[in-house]
Amino acid sequence: MNPRNADEPSDFTPSKDRAKRHPLSQISQWSRSTAGRSLGLICLGVGVGTAGSYFSRSPVTVPPQATPVVAAQTAEGGLSSGSSSPIAQAAPAAATSPNFVTNVVNQVGPAVVRIDASRTVSRRSNSFSGSDPLRDFFGQQQQPSERTERGLGSGFIVSSDGQIITNSHVVEGADTVEVTLKDGRKLQGRVLGNDSVTDVAVIKVEAENLPVAPLSDSEQIRAGEWAIAIGNPLGLDNTVTVGIISATGRSSNAAGIPDKRVDFIQTDAAINPGNSGGPLLNERGEVIGMNTAIRADAQGIGFAIPSNTLQRIANQLATKGKAEHAYLGVQMTTLTPQVKQEINSNPNADLQISEEQGVLVVQVVSGSPADRAGMKAGDVVKRINGQDVATAEELQKVVEASQVGNKLQVELKREGRDERIEVQTAAYPVQQSSRQ
Repeated sequence: MNPRNADEPSDFTPSKDRAKRHPLSQISQWSRSTAGRSLGLICLGVGVGTAGSYFSRSPVTVPPQATPVVAAQTAEGGLSSGSSSPIAQAAPAAATSPNFVTNVVNQVGPAVVRIDASRTVSRRSNSFSGSDPLRDFFGQQQQPSERTERGLGSGFIVSSDGQIITNSHVVEGADTVEVTLKDGRKLQGRVLGNDSVTDVAVIKVEAENLPVAPLSDSEQIRAGEWAIAIGNPLGLDNTVTVGIISATGRSSNAAGIPDKRVDFIQTDAAINPGNSGGPLLNERGEVIGMNTAIRADAQGIGFAIPSNTLQRIANQLATKGKAEHAYLGVQMTTLTPQVKQEINSNPNADLQISEEQGVLVVQVVSGSPADRAGMKAGDVVKRINGQDVATAEELQKVVEASQVGNKLQVELKREGRDERIEVQTAAYPVQQSSRQ
């Protein structure tokens, strides 16, 4: 399973570079074992990465709101669409009325933009080609050369004075950002900030009275509701696709993107390269999420960042230029009886577990807040600040919702004993990727 960003084919974000971003890519000897791999470990506050590949699919066609055309019965017993029947007369009105998708597109479409980002990469090239036995002895002269990498994505305007939200991976490392509005205007954009941990970025263009896409409360959405995606897939500007909300609260680990700290919205609305950064809308034309990634091993499974996360991170980026995330520094997994059996029966595992449920700490990062507080591998976390945590996802939500510097009261089991420790969170150690 290699999920990718929806605009992965662009050479602007080559996958071979992104694979090296994880600042703490080495895990414990236990986690390299067969049992460790089977747990699908979640890194809490460790690692930055991206999504991956995609499969294309045809857009879903949604018919207009159903108003049945009922034919009138003739005296001969046959069917007729004669105008004498009041039911039959209702058909033309239904046929000419725009459906809810059309209404949403007309309302929000002008606020969706195309983003073309480019950056210049310097590299050194040989001053002469071919093999020369004297080259290594005398030292070959190298001349600098440059090439331009380009990326294409989508975005949407959230303030009339020109603030735009998009994905971090769309504009990461960009020298120039050009924003194209639906009316054809091209504006130069300036990146106010980007957060690779949640894959959110904010761009600013100099303009006034721009159309705005309203953000909704993503906590209110439910599986089965309509989902409308607008963006620029494969360079086809202002493309609209429709589906439903397939699921909510999909953990980054379940989505196959464990290096992101997001609970994703899952949708079957068609998303393709270039859709990254575009809005996912409800039937009222409100932004419920931002399209981000697609599963490589499936068709019609895409993921969007919820609007509540967008608002929280975008506000920090617009005001501070960066986003801060609380960080413990543990590698963990949800403990189940099956996991317990796999660990205890593995001769290569350094752990022996007695608990049946909770959040198992697999590794503690050296020098992290958890390490300074005395947390150890093998601890089973039961509660944080009096709140029960039964899964790794629940624990991560509690930490992510806290502020940097907050003190968390952690209740855990250690070798069958009850322990209580206090951990003061630190800022998530984001490592910027090097792209020489």
